[in-house]
Amino acid sequence: MTQITIAQVRRAVNLSTFEYNDPHMAPKPRGMLEQNKGIPPKEAGVLALIYPDRNELHITLTRRTEDLRGHSGQVSFPGGRRDPDDDSFVRTALRETCEELDICDEIDVVGQLTPFYIPPSHYNVYPCVGVVAHKPHFRPNPAEVAQVFGFRLADLIDDSFKGYEHRMFNGIRVEIPFYTVDEHKVWGATAAMLGELEQRLRQVVNL
Repeated sequence: MTQITIAQVRRAVNLSTFEYNDPHMAPKPRGMLEQNKGIPPKEAGVLALIYPDRNELHITLTRRTEDLRGHSGQVSFPGGRRDPDDDSFVRTALRETCEELDICDEIDVVGQLTPFYIPPSHYNVYPCVGVVAHKPHFRPNPAEVAQVFGFRLADLIDDSFKGYEHRMFNGIRVEIPFYTVDEHKVWGATAAMLGELEQRLRQVVNL
């Protein structure tokens, strides 16, 4: 069984030679909202929060409440839209994580992943990766978070947790890759960002 350490996470996130040219876990084809051309995208910051649990590293996901305006009911990282007062996307991600999960300190941000564009909502999302020394006591904000859960970080590099399906969007047949996490299918932008972390980890652990 593969064991991933915090030191390996740090190395993976900060690889100097890594180029993420193929978001292999993103839906295909992409870029279907042509009407957004010329309109600057909105911006958001999210946090891939990693913590130890029973001697293994886990990563945090949330399921959004059904009554939120954007991406309601979907599985995502904690995070949200950048506030004008935020001096960085890391600050955005940390602020939103505090608001959503009441995890407000002791997060060591080890680096950032590649920004990811979401065509349906016209957002540029800036993911960062943070670690904590102990399993957090999550207190989800019921106005925003319906469920908070984690899964083994090593499952990212286990192909048995991946699947593919096809859906129709605006008359276009789209291939949807996903990670299986308990009863959830993690797809879309969250899967794409997890996919980058997966590829980085594979380089570090030589898989």
